[in-house]
Amino acid sequence: MSKEDKNINVEDPNVKDQTTSNAEADVAEEKNVKSPEEQLQDQLVAEKDKFMRLFAEFENYKKRTTKERIELFKTASQDVVVAMLPVLDDFERALSHIEEDKEAEELRKGVLLIYNKLVSTLGQKGLSKIEVNQGDAFDADIHEAITQIPAPSDDLKGKIIDVVEHGYKLGEKIIRYPKVVIGQ
Repeated sequence: MSKEDKNINVEDPNVKDQTTSNAEADVAEEKNVKSPEEQLQDQLVAEKDKFMRLFAEFENYKKRTTKERIELFKTASQDVVVAMLPVLDDFERALSHIEEDKEAEELRKGVLLIYNKLVSTLGQKGLSKIEVNQGDAFDADIHEAITQIPAPSDDLKGKIIDVVEHGYKLGEKIIRYPKVVIGQ
């Protein structure tokens, strides 16, 4: 065989692969080229998705701000109510001392009337007393222990012996924990 025959008979595999891959690329390119209607349809789908995400985000924002506003209105008066708690405590102390004095019955009635008005007004604003009684189990999440004393009996160990200061809630939020003495 001459050199020319070798060149003619032998096919170069690289050349065959290139022609095949060129033909495949042309077919793929024709598939990728979309008509203007298809392009507009794709843009419409993308914009619709973007709009739906933005709309959902805005709805979540509205819900969150509404919830925050409601919480703010519920606790807006918290500073004023907290400032009034010592006055409420003073009324309670005055009532407990006046009850001991039988001669000051009219004074006790007047102080009791003012105390009840104050309690009802603060109650309308959402204030409620946390009920704590002697013998209740001590719960660190609800009570504040100010001291421990030896329990008068074994059944009062780890339980509340005395309530030094009442606790209050404003709505569902505890604004002052009850101060208690617990048995050891």
